[in-house]
Amino acid sequence: MVTYVIPCLFGLEGLVGDEIRRLGPEDVQVENGKVLCRGGIADLPRLNINLRCGERVLLQLARFTARDFDSLFEGARSVPWEDYIPREGQFPVKGHSLNSQLHSVPACQSIVKKAAAERLGTKYGLRTLPETGEKYQIQFAIMGDEVTLCLDTSGPGLHKRGYRAVGVEAPLRETLAAAMVTIARFRGKDPLRDPFCGSGTIPIEAALIAKNRAPGLDRRFDAQRWAAVPQSAWLAAAEEAMDREFEGPYDIWGGDISPRAVAIARENARKAGVEDVVRFDQADARALRVSGEYGQIVTNPPYGQRLLEKEEAEALYRAFGEVYRTVPPKWRVLILSSHPAFEKCFGRRSDKKRKLYNGMIKCDLHIFQR
Repeated sequence: MVTYVIPCLFGLEGLVGDEIRRLGPEDVQVENGKVLCRGGIADLPRLNINLRCGERVLLQLARFTARDFDSLFEGARSVPWEDYIPREGQFPVKGHSLNSQLHSVPACQSIVKKAAAERLGTKYGLRTLPETGEKYQIQFAIMGDEVTLCLDTSGPGLHKRGYRAVGVEAPLRETLAAAMVTIARFRGKDPLRDPFCGSGTIPIEAALIAKNRAPGLDRRFDAQRWAAVPQSAWLAAAEEAMDREFEGPYDIWGGDISPRAVAIARENARKAGVEDVVRFDQADARALRVSGEYGQIVTNPPYGQRLLEKEEAEALYRAFGEVYRTVPPKWRVLILSSHPAFEKCFGRRSDKKRKLYNGMIKCDLHIFQR
């Protein structure tokens, strides 16, 4: 059994914990900005391929106390790096330090690198390691006096599904879009509408959820090239994920006032393999009308600090507040905004709010349900 660390956006820890529990790993522990769990090596591909809201999968190799650079060096040198990093492997180092006496990140990077190189050089009988092979990204986190050393198994973050090669300005991270759809409790049975769809991230993530399609099936991960993780484990995890997919009629729609955004959204849906279950149209959100007893509106309108001037954003919120008054009473509406006066402009206080982050922007997810 090994320990995995799943970093995530603040506010999504509970959702990521629930995802991991459904996938099978044990001893799931939810902490600020991350979730830890225990599992076998077969859980490594399973987590990478299936997680919707986590940012990456780190394999934890050590956790120890270090109050000075000598202790950091000795702790890093004691890690059995050779169990994963081969003779030719590249092992770059990156990390962060918070509230620690070891506050210089570049110095910590250099020390961890030197310690790992000394250990590997001794094991392989080399004074200088070639580092010409596959990448084994070492990550360190120092919180106070506690050091955690990991290998990054994912490579590019898990939000990079592979379908969004191009986008529009101020794109919504895929993991956050998936979280919004999950919070809306959308499973594909009822209609879903996104009238500010941009490059289509929310409708596409909704389609993946409706189809129960694993978001990592169409991309590559760093650990796929590691000898320590059998290819059979990756094949088994992929086959297992595909066996769980659903088929059915779904009513998922995205609209945007920009024809360029709509064209990009359609292309992204094609790349994601969901063009048959999601529709995109050029449309003005102020003219949105929905019908049917149940449904969800899940959307991310401009905030005023990124795409529109503040006054324009506020006018848009007021207009969309008028649209909300036409929505059937049993529809659930979720709107992500960083604007402090959103509710005042919208004309109604949200029934619930969740603090979330869109990149570095602190937002509220406003939930309206009558």
